[in-house]
Amino acid sequence: MGRVGVLLLNLGGPDKLEDVQPFLFNLFSDPEIIRLPFRWLQKPLAWFISTRRTQTSQENYRKIGGGSPLRQITEAQGEALKAQLAEVGEQANIYVGMRYWHPYTEEAIAQIVADKIEKLVVLPLYPQFSISTSGSSYRLLEQLWRENPKLQQIEYSVIASWYKQPGYLQAMAELIRQELDQLPNPDEAHIFFSAHGVPKSYVEEAGDPYQQEIEECTHLIMQTLNRPLPHTLAYQSRVGPVEWLQPYTEQAIQDLAHQGVKNLVVVPVSFVSEHIETLEEIDIEYREVAEEAGIENFRRVPALNVHPVFIKALADLTVDALKSPSISLSQVNQMKKKVKMYPQERWEWGITTSAEVWNGRVAMLGFIALMIEILTGHGLLHAVGLL
Repeated sequence: MGRVGVLLLNLGGPDKLEDVQPFLFNLFSDPEIIRLPFRWLQKPLAWFISTRRTQTSQENYRKIGGGSPLRQITEAQGEALKAQLAEVGEQANIYVGMRYWHPYTEEAIAQIVADKIEKLVVLPLYPQFSISTSGSSYRLLEQLWRENPKLQQIEYSVIASWYKQPGYLQAMAELIRQELDQLPNPDEAHIFFSAHGVPKSYVEEAGDPYQQEIEECTHLIMQTLNRPLPHTLAYQSRVGPVEWLQPYTEQAIQDLAHQGVKNLVVVPVSFVSEHIETLEEIDIEYREVAEEAGIENFRRVPALNVHPVFIKALADLTVDALKSPSISLSQVNQMKKKVKMYPQERWEWGITTSAEVWNGRVAMLGFIALMIEILTGHGLLHAVGLL
């Protein structure tokens, strides 16, 4: 088969407090994270947002030890995957490619070329597909493949999403079961799935399948768990003034408390590694919300990390990809053909949906520009004497 490699894709996170601002800048520079009508606005806006958010984000990272554990956990997952593949006779090099911090995807690709890999499996550590996660990484990989003739000689297969994988579902169910069994009355528990949110427009305008895949995944996990308990799905990590997928996690927790729920088992359904959204947002912020609302037992299911059943699931996905016909990046995009990657659509004259969307975006940009000018004291309105 030749030299085999597996490229694990993930978001990345700042290793230390000094990395927070450049990490945020990289994040908000991605047009799949913030969609703007003019590409030249992307980096100035990213600089403004990252500068404004740095201090708050640093405080959050300080609460969990001063940096994100995501790199260390992902590398540990890679080592465990390598060992699991070796057990079934597959010798493979494992590479970690982060989207917004070291080791960057570009760095991983450079090493793949240097190692003369002949067969590559691209495996995102996002169980469900979204424009802003897997989609962004695939877009970058497409660009790298176009630009590098050596990459074009590598036979590769892309795993689009894998939330239906039986081992993944089993591992999730096992972790939930463990937390339930720690409660004094497990049968009175309410299972609360919290997924990372995305703007509602991603689903309604761009056709992102993320919400549908999250909902189906939650249903499959409950089927695998096989316990007749009520459950709720909500979305966390909302930022900015636009509407995101609902219900929002904070509000949903409060609503359940008002309905009399006392035992809450929180499941981070879209995360496979511990990081800021689990360790700080759920464990600290949402726990406080729950306790203030009257939740008596708040338990959080740990992320999968290197759970052996989960690692075997990743190995099974890899082996299947190696044995199956190759799936290219363009084929993945074709499978997700209803998803409109950036740019979403062109502006149209008249009273049309597209025009209304762009009118709203232009108005938002005007508001942002006004706020920047008020905060900095410099700009066009100051120059002409209106401010």
